[in-house]
Amino acid sequence: MLTLTLFACEATSGLNLFTIEEDIELGQSVLAEIEADPETYPVLSEDQYPEAYAHLDRLRDEVLATGEVTHADEFEWEIYLIDDDDTMNAFAAPGGYIWVYTGLMRFLTSEDVLVGVLGHEIAHADARHSTQLLTRAYGLAYLLDVVLGDDRGTGSELAETILALGFSRDNEAEADSYSVQYLCPTDWAADGASYFFEDLEGVAIPEFLSTHPSSDTRVADIRAEADAMGCNVELSEADYQELLDSLP
Repeated sequence: MLTLTLFACEATSGLNLFTIEEDIELGQSVLAEIEADPETYPVLSEDQYPEAYAHLDRLRDEVLATGEVTHADEFEWEIYLIDDDDTMNAFAAPGGYIWVYTGLMRFLTSEDVLVGVLGHEIAHADARHSTQLLTRAYGLAYLLDVVLGDDRGTGSELAETILALGFSRDNEAEADSYSVQYLCPTDWAADGASYFFEDLEGVAIPEFLSTHPSSDTRVADIRAEADAMGCNVELSEADYQELLDSLP
């Protein structure tokens, strides 16, 4: 059972009943749930696709090395590939666990866009959005029962809740903003994530975006942030096809 510690985060982050260590524990619980359900989550083996994983790990490491990610040295920051070309999705769990669908990777048009999306997912974990949502979804009384030893609050149950929860509009806007900040010190276009939302025009909106801010708004906001920070917005010449060729 998770042992929760009551504390208040920064005013801008909201109330969160979970410690950094408990974020990692919860992420591990989500990982266990996913590994136990390969039909829903057909995760590719790193042993079988070492080039793809090495490429993604390199992109992740370069973002973490910018010094802009608060919990870069505390969270696990593990990336997993889900073999599903029909799904355009990526999601993050507490503690720095990230899953990316091959369908999303094939939809994206460049490495800059992929890194922008990765930055967005890193931001969800780094800003601890999932455990903030858990605090609100379960309520203080329920989670304090967990603190006092009530067996209703198992890691498995909370992991299932995380997989079902959707981030708020404010969470999404914050993650977009952090993605720009993460990429600004790099050689990638800091507004890389904006191209994903721009390319969604005329495409059936993925279910995970159905309650999010509109794509047009997100494109404008991301590019305005990059402009205000004076970031590079020129797309790099990285060979994205090399990564795609390493997928099944």
